[in-house]
Amino acid sequence: MATKARSNGTNGKVGATRIVRRAVEQVRELTGRPVEGVLGLERVDDGWVVTLEVVELRRVPDSTDVLGSYAVTVDSSGELEGYMRTRRYYRSQVEEG
Repeated sequence: MATKARSNGTNGKVGATRIVRRAVEQVRELTGRPVEGVLGLERVDDGWVVTLEVVELRRVPDSTDVLGSYAVTVDSSGELEGYMRTRRYYRSQVEEG
């Protein structure tokens, strides 16, 4: 018997905080790499897109660590539907703008 994610009381949907936690857990498990932080969260028609920063390669000094930005799609119940690396960069790299 399948279990449902705990809901916030509205049609089986889970809140944003729980969505982010589930995305972090699932990406960590799938990649085997630590998730450094949450870069973004966007509500879409049937779920969420969570953008996570993942440590892909640790180096010394840590300013030369290689990080990846991942777009993670999650349905409204908190289940991962897909993920894709959208960017790879050094920790010390600064974006313009």
